[in-house]
Amino acid sequence: MSKRILPKDSELITQYRSGYETAFECLVDKYKSRVYTTIYLIVKDKGVAEDLLQDVFVKVIQTLNSDGYNEEGKFQPWLMRIAHNLAIDHFRKCKRYPTIIMEDGESLFNTMKFADDSVEDQRVKEDTLEMVRKLIDELPESQKQVLVMRHYMDLSFQEIADQTGVSINTALGRMRYALINMRKKMKQLNFAYDKTFYPK
Repeated sequence: MSKRILPKDSELITQYRSGYETAFECLVDKYKSRVYTTIYLIVKDKGVAEDLLQDVFVKVIQTLNSDGYNEEGKFQPWLMRIAHNLAIDHFRKCKRYPTIIMEDGESLFNTMKFADDSVEDQRVKEDTLEMVRKLIDELPESQKQVLVMRHYMDLSFQEIADQTGVSINTALGRMRYALINMRKKMKQLNFAYDKTFYPK
């Protein structure tokens, strides 16, 4: 007896967009294990991985429903990219005060006071952190990935290389360019990350 041939991803997507809800369930059943494993290898927490798994498919539904999907024939890599990015973003959102060392050796927050802040200090700190998050989000994806994995997830460059499938030299190069780009953006915004951050 011959095996039943399953519909292609593109066919399932077309069916789902036509109102056939079961088609999306087929996609979830097909990929949920792979997506979960990808997320878990990054976050190393079952509960977080399960939450992010749900978030991945919610994002997929939202994109499909808004006609934002244009990766015809490439559903799996697109799906896995969403999973990877959400897992990476989890650290960026959860770890509020990363120790980002710029390429000149200065810490991004070396002058920021985290204890007994006044209301004004707290506001400045929150505004600054929000700006840093935006600057990180504006980096090219490969640079953002390495920066977050290094400074938010505390991974070694060997671990980053292993997880992203590149050489250590490539990972180091991406980090260097990420920091250079961050510094350029900060200069454009006249944002001082060194000892001039607080005026004397």
